[in-house]
Amino acid sequence: MAHQRRKRSTTQLLDLRSRGISDVGKLTRQNLKILRGVVLQDNRNFIKVWSKTSKSSISYESGKIYFENYQSCYSCLHAEPQPLYKLPNRSKLEKIEDALLCQSPLEKALSTPFDHKPCLLALTANNWLYRLSAETGKELQKVYLSPQHKFRYLGWDVPQETFYVKSIQNKGTPLARQAGINQNTLMHLAIFNVFPLEIVAILEINKMVFGNSVTDVVLSQGVLAVSHSTKSVKLYSFEHIMDKYMTQKLALGEQSPFHEGKTVGEVPFGIPMNIHFKDCPPVLFEVSCSDNSVQIGGYPWHYIYTPPHKKHRGTHHICSLGDNILATNGIQAMNCYSLETDWIYFHPDDSGRIIHAGPSTIKVLKTLREMNSGMPSKVIEDFSITAHRNAASKVSVTSSGRTVKRIFHQLDDDPDQETFRTVEYEDELDLLAVVVTDSEEVEQRAHVCLHDNNTGQLLKRVPLVESWDETYRHELFFDKETVVHIEQKNNNFCCHVYKLQANRK
Repeated sequence: MAHQRRKRSTTQLLDLRSRGISDVGKLTRQNLKILRGVVLQDNRNFIKVWSKTSKSSISYESGKIYFENYQSCYSCLHAEPQPLYKLPNRSKLEKIEDALLCQSPLEKALSTPFDHKPCLLALTANNWLYRLSAETGKELQKVYLSPQHKFRYLGWDVPQETFYVKSIQNKGTPLARQAGINQNTLMHLAIFNVFPLEIVAILEINKMVFGNSVTDVVLSQGVLAVSHSTKSVKLYSFEHIMDKYMTQKLALGEQSPFHEGKTVGEVPFGIPMNIHFKDCPPVLFEVSCSDNSVQIGGYPWHYIYTPPHKKHRGTHHICSLGDNILATNGIQAMNCYSLETDWIYFHPDDSGRIIHAGPSTIKVLKTLREMNSGMPSKVIEDFSITAHRNAASKVSVTSSGRTVKRIFHQLDDDPDQETFRTVEYEDELDLLAVVVTDSEEVEQRAHVCLHDNNTGQLLKRVPLVESWDETYRHELFFDKETVVHIEQKNNNFCCHVYKLQANRK
């Protein structure tokens, strides 16, 4: 009989750690396993503990709720949200346009404790990039970007490592457009490392380099993705761009030869452009797709797209990235008869699987491929979740007793039917949170259904107190013992917070 390894308790693991014996993350994994069990206990439920309205947009990330364009912050770590800080009032020119929350790295030592602090990167309307303490809102660092280019958006290249700042698109002046003068510069990108905050590069997206049809650019996982009005997306290696076209490395707070010795990141010159294209870099990958949307992921690497032809509308094609061959069973279609389309994306749990969700069905797919077989990869269903639907009667009887046959089709996302609205993944508990609406009452109600991420089994239903009107915008966040629901009704926003509590006897 094989020897069974006895599981250690949390107390034993802490004792081993105190004696210098490494547990290599076992304690954290065990604690999360315990927390998952607590969340799913029958004698515990998520209870609404707090609501707050706002005239401006509300954001949530990693246990923090931001109001008034990131001016005020509430912490969700307590039994109900508590004010964490409120920034001094800002003028319209100093308004925060976008922000990213950065957690301090655990795997590397930085030069000063100052560099380790979790922070909020905030981009203001007057082109300042601030690094603010995530706990107090105190200013830790600020960088002036440019007096010429209007930067507006922040995005991750590699989460918690590298981010980019993107300018608005350069439309040219009305007089220039009237005179038929072409504006070749579309926008600018500034790329930074996070810990510590370092400038990597600033580059110009120019139509003379990338083509007259270029419409937008994003940076992700070291790949520059360029969208075109011809319904195509081209991918370029950012590492190759830096190696070939970078003229000089820059350092914040140091003098730059580009600006006659002026300081990099300070008023009035900001950060000079240090990547200059002499020609178009080589294209790594190109695909024609609807809505300029292509997703890359999975293992082995695959990509998902919808061909730009009308006959392919409503389908999603899954192809191998290595040879561009369509996978067997690689055309996925929900055939939804609904106002909202289905949605598909690579599972965020890094399993390489794919989530394909529609109003009445959620499928978790996986790709299989035999190495060196020469055969195309194959898409198979791992599991599916199906909404409970009542069979709609096609015949009704009027008050006079006349029989009327219904000739129209009921929508798949009809408010009278149980309908899937969104799917979230809680990585630390390994649970899928599915928002389901139904119309058992006059107002449409929603439940958050918690499913096992590996089998799809329904483990718990969490009723939401407030109604869920699908004509408005909704966001739902499931973060361990906290559920946050943000809704927008016309120009008003509201945040509802639920906390896990034991049932009262």
